[in-house]
Amino acid sequence: MKTRGAPTLLGVYTAIVCAFSIAPVLIILLESLTAANYVAFPPSGLSLRWYLEIPRRPEFVASLVTSLVVATVAAAGATVLGTLAALALVRYRFAGREALQSLFLSPLSLPAIVLGIALLQFYSTLAIPRNTATLVLAHVLFTCPYTIRLVSVSLTSFDANLERAARNLGATSWTAFRRVTMPLIRPGMVAGLVFAFIVSFDDISVSLFLASDRAMTLPVRVFTYIEQNSDPFITAVSSLLIVIVVVLALVIEKTVGIGKLFGVR
Repeated sequence: MKTRGAPTLLGVYTAIVCAFSIAPVLIILLESLTAANYVAFPPSGLSLRWYLEIPRRPEFVASLVTSLVVATVAAAGATVLGTLAALALVRYRFAGREALQSLFLSPLSLPAIVLGIALLQFYSTLAIPRNTATLVLAHVLFTCPYTIRLVSVSLTSFDANLERAARNLGATSWTAFRRVTMPLIRPGMVAGLVFAFIVSFDDISVSLFLASDRAMTLPVRVFTYIEQNSDPFITAVSSLLIVIVVVLALVIEKTVGIGKLFGVR
């Protein structure tokens, strides 16, 4: 026998959980608009002074550029490699396929701090300097699983007979892939690209170990700043990060749906 109160209780519980999760973000956004020289909630007056302060801090601007460059290049690399890996894992059956799939997706199961320490030791052992290039390689490593997962979802619902038909009509393998396969799996590729960008841009656990004075991402810069300062400037920078991530998350939702990352149709 079903109780009518169950859906109501579930709705109330869901609302409480959502409010509890969103409240800290909203507080940071409101605190960033304060006119005071200290962090307080509710804010003392409303002003954009701390947002206007961001362009006046060259180290933060440089870190923002570094984050954008690293995230863009890493997302592009992860999308290419992830698409190729997904094609191999979904379309073909070969010995060691399951082991290879587990290897590709293993960064998702490892704590980020463990991955960061391992990469730091690897670079140190080989005497590889820490710079933007090494940051990009590290970010490709832990963002590639997301593109593999999303492109695999698109390939699962793809009818391979369409590509075979194109081949029978005289198209080469590359032409069939470019004209038939790629347009149909493009939502998964775009979602993988954007999601990889978000994960890379927002990462701190791995970047904290690999950053240097010449290459420091914005989240790492924020982390080091709050160790010695507590003014509202950092809430403005954090709000900027939040807005960028939210906008990109909306792009994913509009293209393929965030739920499909977890296999939810």
